[in-house]
Amino acid sequence: MRRDAQDEGKGYTRDNDNKVALARALRARSTPAERALWGLLRGRSLRVNFRRQHLIEGHIVDLYCAEIGLVVELDGAVHRAHVDDDRRREAVVLARGLIVVRFCNADVLDTPGRVLTLLGDIVAPLLTRADAVRGTR
Repeated sequence: MRRDAQDEGKGYTRDNDNKVALARALRARSTPAERALWGLLRGRSLRVNFRRQHLIEGHIVDLYCAEIGLVVELDGAVHRAHVDDDRRREAVVLARGLIVVRFCNADVLDTPGRVLTLLGDIVAPLLTRADAVRGTR
């Protein structure tokens, strides 16, 4: 979505427009591990909604669940070359009080059931806590 210069004072920046476009492009060319994990998580399979390639304070995270404040990052060969970028992004995300969970691409591709079980074990108490705060479910 393109915004005018007048919107920049409202928290929108041209850089964010570029990042949104980049996030869309990343969704269109997801890695096999990202596609596999998205296939497991889409449709609220763990009772929560995840967003792919979501923008958080100028940083794009692989998967994000706003309902419980959870970020899921997948690490592959590309990440080994960008360790400093990953650390900066994670520091920003953690500073917002979000929880970050990381999985290796190989784990997602080789043992998807185990990854889904682990994520379910992480999501369940976070969802219970979120429900208690909201007084729902």
